[in-house]
Amino acid sequence: MWSGWLSWLWSLALPTGATLLVLVAVVYLASEPQKHCESEQRCLSLLMKDVLRPYVPGYHGDVEKEGQRYNQMEDLLANFDLPCVMDCKMGVRTYLEEELTKARKKPSLRADMYQKMIEVDPDAPTAEEQEQKAVTKPRYMQWRETISSTSTLGFRIEGIKKEDGTVNRDFKKTKRRDQVTEAFEDFIKGNSVILVIGSSLLFVHDNKGRAKVWMIDFGKTTPLPEGEELNHRASWVEGNREDGYLYGLDSLLDIIRGMAAKIQP
Repeated sequence: MWSGWLSWLWSLALPTGATLLVLVAVVYLASEPQKHCESEQRCLSLLMKDVLRPYVPGYHGDVEKEGQRYNQMEDLLANFDLPCVMDCKMGVRTYLEEELTKARKKPSLRADMYQKMIEVDPDAPTAEEQEQKAVTKPRYMQWRETISSTSTLGFRIEGIKKEDGTVNRDFKKTKRRDQVTEAFEDFIKGNSVILVIGSSLLFVHDNKGRAKVWMIDFGKTTPLPEGEELNHRASWVEGNREDGYLYGLDSLLDIIRGMAAKIQP
């Protein structure tokens, strides 16, 4: 089971003929309605005809409810009983270069982002920022990526929901490989048959032994300019557009292989 699952996960990186996209993923809960997003709609429409189709939620067009448009997608949890769910946000950054550039044009001080920063790490702000009790958005965006395994492994755990309904989102400072491995082991506790992933990646398994992995959330996924290519493993330097998606997938596979080696005789 482990070797088959690893082979399946490796096929994500990337199947021959896969649409070349800048993959900057943001997590969502698969069972919730998704407000209409032009970028995600465009991406999902392309993926419905792509070799990656088996690895993404089914897309069924737009639906309007109470004056609000939504992207209508497959309920990924419909066939699971008391599912355990884990979201892993892939890549070495979770913001577009354009967002960083835009934020720098008007670098206003943000007290709310300063508050978020000190809630995670009271020592993170500089002396000047502590005096101002505020930080700029670019500063916050870049700092946020340095405190988790996004910066060290190319992915981070965003949240885990266990079969009893308990939810853990306290992974902001989960940075080391051993910390990530411990979280994965806790996720599959009680079900040594399988581990499931969803992309950002979304991992789902239940007590019946059912499990699956999906790539999810394409709200910040955009086509590359004509003639440009990424290898998805190179280090990101502002301007080169690299996202580190496959670097994160490599790290993820390495951790899971290590876990599988412990379980298998």
